[in-house]
Amino acid sequence: MSRDYLNLLGLAYRAQKCTLGEESIIRDIQKQKAKLVLLASDTGQNTRKTITDKCSYYQIPLIIVDDRDTISHAIGKSGRVAIAILDSGFATKITSLLDKSIRG
Repeated sequence: MSRDYLNLLGLAYRAQKCTLGEESIIRDIQKQKAKLVLLASDTGQNTRKTITDKCSYYQIPLIIVDDRDTISHAIGKSGRVAIAILDSGFATKITSLLDKSIRG
């Protein structure tokens, strides 16, 4: 998986265009504020199901990315398993970078 999206993720976090924490992310999904949700590949089963179900119901794109240490390091916080991107520009660019890394 390409690491380019991690730089953009850090930038989005510093620009305050991200939500952290399961409850806050679910609230932003329900309010349609979240444009994209990134979920760590090593997320616990209950958290994964809760966030996946919410994203599915509210039609918010969800992408499974690297492990929790990798995405936590990108934003300078520890132990983060999910991040909601609130800005459509950041969401579009991160999605395209991840799509490109999966395809080629």
